Amino acid sequence: MSRLRAERDRLHAEATAGGDPRRQRALGKLTARERLDLLLDDGSFLEVEPFRRTVVGNLKTPGPGPHTDGVVAGSGTVDGRRVFAYAQDFTILGGSLGAAHAAKIHKVLDLALATGSPVIGLNDSGGARIQEGVPALDGYGGIFRRQVAASGIIPQISVVLGPCAGGAAYSPALADFTFMVRDTAQLYLTGPDVVHAVTGERVGHDDLGGADVHGTHSGVATFVHDDEQSCLDDVRYLLSLLPANNLEPPPAGPPTGATQQQRPRLAEIVPPEPNRPYDIRDVLAELLDDEDFLEIHQGWAANVVCALGRIDGAVVGIVGNQPMVLAGVLDAAAAQKAARFVRFCDAFGIPLLTLVDVPGFLPGTTQEHGGVIRHGAKLLYAYCEATVPRVQVILRKAYGGAYIVMDSRSIGTDLSLAWPTNEIAVMGAEGAVDVLFGKELATAPDSTAARATRIADYTADLLHPYYAPERGLVDDVIDPTATRAAVAKALAMLRDKRGTTPQRKHGNVPL
Repeated sequence: MSRLRAERDRLHAEATAGGDPRRQRALGKLTARERLDLLLDDGSFLEVEPFRRTVVGNLKTPGPGPHTDGVVAGSGTVDGRRVFAYAQDFTILGGSLGAAHAAKIHKVLDLALATGSPVIGLNDSGGARIQEGVPALDGYGGIFRRQVAASGIIPQISVVLGPCAGGAAYSPALADFTFMVRDTAQLYLTGPDVVHAVTGERVGHDDLGGADVHGTHSGVATFVHDDEQSCLDDVRYLLSLLPANNLEPPPAGPPTGATQQQRPRLAEIVPPEPNRPYDIRDVLAELLDDEDFLEIHQGWAANVVCALGRIDGAVVGIVGNQPMVLAGVLDAAAAQKAARFVRFCDAFGIPLLTLVDVPGFLPGTTQEHGGVIRHGAKLLYAYCEATVPRVQVILRKAYGGAYIVMDSRSIGTDLSLAWPTNEIAVMGAEGAVDVLFGKELATAPDSTAARATRIADYTADLLHPYYAPERGLVDDVIDPTATRAAVAKALAMLRDKRGTTPQRKHGNVPL
């Protein structure tokens, strides 16, 4: 027995040792096990199948003794809550995915779904293992199928910490949230060499698929970080705001007395003039507990802000127009961003707070040809089908179709509140007067004075702050300083809201 135990210990030590970490160090990267140590609570990790490796006839994957076949997989806890995770090991065959490698990830995904636990993938791989051929591609397909099956049932987080090329790029794209680290992470379907061969264009790895590219231009990366430590810290923070699955409520913090709290600074942050900019994130800080929130897709489609935070201890998802960027208009990218976030919140029972200050949709051929109608309709669809508690607060202007899309009463918001600065109309007074009285003004003796009179009349008749409340389209006009308390009371009122939800919601369907 002692001999067998010694042999077991030797083989286990070889299996868990991985390859030579010096290459990872030279690239400024951590090893797979170091990453899992940072992600998970100390001593909580239970590894599965450490001895598994690809065997074809008598041919085994190269390397001294048994090893992990390029991926470390298992389960642990984050702040005491169960999660499943896998970390690709670039020191073994470049982290390439073969049949055994894929089977271990399949097992983790199956167990995560069976137990109703979040799953985190730490990606650092050269892609499909070419020497295995089609079984490697079949392995990827099995991963994708399981991710789709788990969509909207358990939270899925993908962390890109190295190369992630070819078919492997679809796994992060299917996740609910994708993290990337600058300088070391690349994500693309075809690498620079293929791009040059096909198009003649010369481009580097980072310029093609680096973290900033996906965090700013494509929207594939939800979060971008400078280093692995801060990245994995934020993964832990994100998990603290998410339920384990779609049947459990989001984790609640202690009540903060929000229903009794005034926020005088709110009246100072938002200028009463409808065209003066301000940072909507300053409003979020005043509304949320401890002025703390996690912004989603901060660098992409910045004209709309999506964030997770807490009000009176309860998790809430916030969507707000950002007047600092493009005056807060909606465009195709902003609609995609907000729609995906709304659907995720709806799938996992997270109430929605929508802060409205929107002049409309961005006009122009670029937007129309780029499908702004199609993408705007997806945001409309996301709100219309959402059955979680929904509260709308109109801060200033809310014009045209963009007003409807931003969770208006007509598409089902549960409670609509407005500040005294609200202006809800088909369009602003200036534009409306030019359309309605253009011919009259063109022949007026003093067109400037006549136009000013028409604008004043239109504003007084149709843009006064009680026009919508008088028609039941806004529930109340509130003091801006009381917004935090009003929203907290509204969410408390709606806490037990019951909707006719299907058993399964797709929180991360690509839009």
